[in-house]
Amino acid sequence: MPAATDRTPFADWLHSHATRLGHLDPEAPLDDLEPLRDILGGARVVALGEHSHFIGEFDLLRRRVLRFLVERCGFTALAFEYGFSEGFPLDAWAHGRGTDDDLAAHLAAAVPIGLQEPLRYLRRHNRTAARPVRFAGIDIPAAGGSLLPALVPVADYLGRIDPESLPAVRAAMTIAESFAGDSAAVAAPAWAALATAEQDALSALLARLLIRFRSLEPLYVSRGDRQSYDIALRCLEGAGHADYTFRAMAALFNGDGLTADTSARDLYMAESLLWHLKRLGPTARVVLAAHNAHIQRTPIAFDGRLTGLPMGQHLHNALGDAYFALALTSVTGHTARMDRDEKARFGFTIADTPLEAPEPGSIEAAFASSGPGLGFADLRRARTEGVSGPDRIRMQSVYVHTPVLDAFDGVLSTPASTVADVAGSWGPRDVE
Repeated sequence: MPAATDRTPFADWLHSHATRLGHLDPEAPLDDLEPLRDILGGARVVALGEHSHFIGEFDLLRRRVLRFLVERCGFTALAFEYGFSEGFPLDAWAHGRGTDDDLAAHLAAAVPIGLQEPLRYLRRHNRTAARPVRFAGIDIPAAGGSLLPALVPVADYLGRIDPESLPAVRAAMTIAESFAGDSAAVAAPAWAALATAEQDALSALLARLLIRFRSLEPLYVSRGDRQSYDIALRCLEGAGHADYTFRAMAALFNGDGLTADTSARDLYMAESLLWHLKRLGPTARVVLAAHNAHIQRTPIAFDGRLTGLPMGQHLHNALGDAYFALALTSVTGHTARMDRDEKARFGFTIADTPLEAPEPGSIEAAFASSGPGLGFADLRRARTEGVSGPDRIRMQSVYVHTPVLDAFDGVLSTPASTVADVAGSWGPRDVE
């Protein structure tokens, strides 16, 4: 096997065209990021990825790029891989509601994937900004950990608008309470342990509620207002997509899942982003933070089997070149492998795992041999110039095989990655 540092035509192209960055410090001057301004052009949505959650360098890089896009390029919102229904209190906090210390309570039940510091930056920025930056959650409730964050606001809404439907949503909440957790790693196996009759009853209740919501839209809006209806409907849709995801995950683990059946979550995230973009107005520009596997524009496949259609594919289809997918990766260092553990609070533990040398044919091997160090590759330019690109990119400690130049519009690479110290305070959860 050839060494990972063997030069390829793409590595030669990268050596000549990579934008080299000066540092990782999110508080330092931003001048080294200025080349991004022209590269991003008129993009309305710039997605910032990461090949693994819980990586310190990726957190720093995303904070730097967020600052640059807000302060130098006029971006007006931050969207995050975080529950749609849970995002509204965080937007209010970012606009000055409550105290600085309230953020810990808001995020107490969330998996710590790097949201705290960007939110603190927004709150500081918004204190003096002529145009405050909004925050938007886009994910299914609790990232698949529980339906309750979506169903509670639906119940509150129906209590005001359609009390006749309250028994149905309360019945759904009773079932949802029986398997709720802080992450999908906790909730999915608990859902799978439910009796089939309960699983089916929950799906039927959510389907009937959704059809009633849509059928009675004029009545609901007349009894309340458009904004409240739209938010409640989107929350209910989130509960439905999460419920579908539980079924898809259970079938996948049993070995009889349908092709790409776990795509419901990514569709919901894409539609939520477009939902927010429409309501933020025609001049809005959004920074979107999510895993590389969510932001990429091409389907996800492992061992030749199609496993998912990512959010980025839907956004590219909807927005064209107004969507820019910027992957973050690393050449060497360590990654955070998530090992399932039913006794852990979030249903998994983080294993600090050394990365092997980059595989030949990977974007990481190209960065290793081209020598830009901390740097950025404009893949749109490479596509335009007809350069043959890499065919794989890291995902945690493995590789996703995909035409990288089609999957992403840019890649930002750091020479090494380290696992952030985010799990030290995770306590064990009670297990029945």
